[in-house]
Amino acid sequence: MTVPAETGVAGFLARYAALRERLPGDRAIRDAAAEAFRAAGLPGRRDEAWKYTDLRLVASAAFDEPVSVADDSALLASVPSIDAPRIVFVDGRYRPELSALPAAFDVDSFADAPDFGTLARPDREPLVALNTMLATDGAVLSVAEGVDGGTVQLVSIATKASRPIAFHLRHAIRLARGARLTLLEIAVGEGSYLSNPVTEVHVAADAVLTHVRLQDESRTAFHLSTLYAEIAEHGTYDSFALNLGARVARTEVHARLAGPHSITHLNGAQLLAGQQHADFTTVVRHDAPHGTSRQTVKNVLAGRSRGVFQGRIEVARAAQKTDGYQMNQALLLSPDAEIDCKPELEIFADDVKCSHGATVGELDAEQLFYLRSRGIPDPAAREILVRAFLAEALDAVVHGAARALLESSVEAWWERQAA
Repeated sequence: MTVPAETGVAGFLARYAALRERLPGDRAIRDAAAEAFRAAGLPGRRDEAWKYTDLRLVASAAFDEPVSVADDSALLASVPSIDAPRIVFVDGRYRPELSALPAAFDVDSFADAPDFGTLARPDREPLVALNTMLATDGAVLSVAEGVDGGTVQLVSIATKASRPIAFHLRHAIRLARGARLTLLEIAVGEGSYLSNPVTEVHVAADAVLTHVRLQDESRTAFHLSTLYAEIAEHGTYDSFALNLGARVARTEVHARLAGPHSITHLNGAQLLAGQQHADFTTVVRHDAPHGTSRQTVKNVLAGRSRGVFQGRIEVARAAQKTDGYQMNQALLLSPDAEIDCKPELEIFADDVKCSHGATVGELDAEQLFYLRSRGIPDPAAREILVRAFLAEALDAVVHGAARALLESSVEAWWERQAA
């Protein structure tokens, strides 16, 4: 008689009980996270922050532990080719034979030097609690004072397994005073799986981190990522996230502008089709004066896909002269596509400049007619208009290799829709 595998919260807790003695890091932290996850469970629509995103498909699935994959450099064939050092994880495990580490700064793995950091809140975020209790590996990047770390790739590859698997990467990125780094984070895979990464970012005074993320997971996968960033005086965290893959995806960012004149850009684009669902949720907390935050998120939605944008700007009383802006725009390519938008401002300072906006529409019929009257076929005309819509978002990415990565990924997405 075959005993059915446990699903949902019970399944994750059973896995933790089985792995507890072998997991790296402080066991007390993991136990506390497990209790928090047991109490909260997976978030659902009754939770205000998750009212637009349903995790019932995750709760009903039984996820196995990833099985080690033999050394196979062919795995890199699924990753866009970029001439830069790379740190590669396969099914949540660091693969040194596939990696080419940078020489300019130190790189450790979470498995060898486990550090849960200080920003993540497993007591408040159930998926962070899930990651904290089950994380086995991740990248720990430390760029020393005044060092330019150049460009580095952080790659996650999921392999196709006979049963769904789950992995929980735990990354930490720390830039000391005046340091610089461009991080290209790429997530791809095959088959059915859950990727639940948590990343902690510290940007010290006068440091600059450019963080470009490409999520092109399998269309039967779940990608639920949470990132915490803290930016010190005159520091900059400049990020762009492109969501193309996964059956259900959520990109959640908590950014705290902790020092005067700190800057964060949380821009992104979501291109969805079929039954895909992608949620872009941000919380930007201004805790110091003269801070600047910018958020522009574009959505292109085809088929019966659904996009979500939730953007919240919080301005503390001490954060005078804050300049905060957020904009969400959606282009619906199908009458069955849907966008949910919830911008929020919470302001306690009295000398600020904060605004938000949202637009939803479809391709302009007159523009389509004009292009077709000039002999441009309908699919090509639609592509031109979609690319024009995305141009403003992509223009925020000035790094050459990163911009080329995003543009080629958009091109591949469009070709898949036309096929």
